[in-house]
Amino acid sequence: QVQLVESGGGLVQPGDSLRLSCVVSGLPMEFWSIGWFRQAPGGEREGVSCITSVNDHTHYKDSVKGRFTVSRDNTKKTVYLQMNNLKPEDTAVYYCAADLGPPADWSSTEGYDYWGQGTQVTVSS
Repeated sequence: QVQLVESGGGLVQPGDSLRLSCVVSGLPMEFWSIGWFRQAPGGEREGVSCITSVNDHTHYKDSVKGRFTVSRDNTKKTVYLQMNNLKPEDTAVYYCAADLGPPADWSSTEGYDYWGQGTQVTVSS
């Protein structure tokens, strides 16, 4: 049974940091790309970052470049999203998702086969 479980969300102030974790079970992680998405209230789910199965190549949404860093530890079957200098506009439910092989469009939800349940990130003063 495939499961993706996110954790690490919370309520923080602008400028603070959080590290999200996505623990993957039931998949050989080295063959899967893992994407991070977020969805704000009333908004669409959007791609934030991705680390691919090919040489751990990374992608980022423009608005998070320089602030967010995605990484993976295949031995722990975990993908991380380090989020620094958080802003109120980063407030959303964050999801991780798995796509077999390198995604054709990392920021599209359509290519991902498995999803986690999400973790809430709230940035507010």
